[in-house]
Amino acid sequence: MNSTIQYMPDSSTSSNATDILTDEELLLGYRDQGDRSAFDQLVHRYERELFGYLRHYLGDAEMAEDVFQQTFLQVHLKCDQFDPDRKVRPWLYTVATHQAIDSQRRNRRHRMVSLDRSVGGKSGNDDNGLVDLLGGTESEPGDEAEAAETRAQVRVAVDSLPEQTKQVVVLVYFQGLKYREAAEVLSIPVGTVKSRLHAAIQKLSETLSQCDLPK
Repeated sequence: MNSTIQYMPDSSTSSNATDILTDEELLLGYRDQGDRSAFDQLVHRYERELFGYLRHYLGDAEMAEDVFQQTFLQVHLKCDQFDPDRKVRPWLYTVATHQAIDSQRRNRRHRMVSLDRSVGGKSGNDDNGLVDLLGGTESEPGDEAEAAETRAQVRVAVDSLPEQTKQVVVLVYFQGLKYREAAEVLSIPVGTVKSRLHAAIQKLSETLSQCDLPK
């Protein structure tokens, strides 16, 4: 690890009075009172979700771990800049996304998310999951080989998207962020999120229609 401060609490000891606090209360408690247990609880809440996002976004577990550490180092350093009127979750994704982009630039590595699991039904948006939107790419139960082939083709298609479009696809369809949350993370209007998703689905549909997907 490059960071000198390691924020990786033992999940077996995370249950304490901070469990009942909101994310916002935890961050403000750390910012205003220096409550380290509040910070550790916040890390514990997001370690699996945020690390998973970074691992799939970067395509490399070691890079993801490093960026995860850098993300919470930035949270530690910049918590005084947090706007209490904001929600912590999209703010964390904003910090993590910026750190991931910086890491990609430093390492000249541009690998993209693996869509190895169903992502439908999590975003709270009007659209269905990515696989549904692509039209008939779900495999029948038990057809693991065909499902794996389909996922591989989807991964290649997603990887061919422009970076800005891929970011929206990952945040909305993989991480399940709402349109407004994705817009906040990327500092773009909600309408731009929707238009990029629309463009992504059109492009992916065109690409995958040329593939010999399992029937």
